[in-house]
Amino acid sequence: LVVSDTSYHGCMLQVRDVKFFPDGRSVVDTIGIARFRVLTHGQRDGYHTAKIEYLEDKKVEGEVLTELLKLHDSVYDQALGWFTSLKDDMKNQIISHFGQLPVKDSDPQDNPNGPAWCWWLLAVLPLENKAQLTILAMNTLKDRLIAIRRVLIFVTRKRPR
Repeated sequence: LVVSDTSYHGCMLQVRDVKFFPDGRSVVDTIGIARFRVLTHGQRDGYHTAKIEYLEDKKVEGEVLTELLKLHDSVYDQALGWFTSLKDDMKNQIISHFGQLPVKDSDPQDNPNGPAWCWWLLAVLPLENKAQLTILAMNTLKDRLIAIRRVLIFVTRKRPR
């Protein structure tokens, strides 16, 4: 759950694996499956509870879809270029923790939460929580792609050559 000054947003997680260590610690491997906005929240029996509203991207058609597909392909290519330009040790750390960059979706509107590669990229880019929240809460793929493109431009220019 991520909190901004005015609202709560979160991501429903699916547990993929749990590793327990002898000292009592554990590592839980999860993947996000659905974004949501908290409408009301409280506590019950010591647990946090909430009424939520799932967030889904607004679908587009026609010329707007054609432009969206161009933007999608362009930002994916930019993301792939950024990732492949990283030093091998950094790439290997990212891959060992987050897996490979997902393949580009043939229909980026197929999933109501948008393409998987966008969420993978947001997890690995050096972003503050507030920036992640802003992008997480966006309900159009176009807005999210434009925001990701801006971040990619910034991190590409900032990196020493």
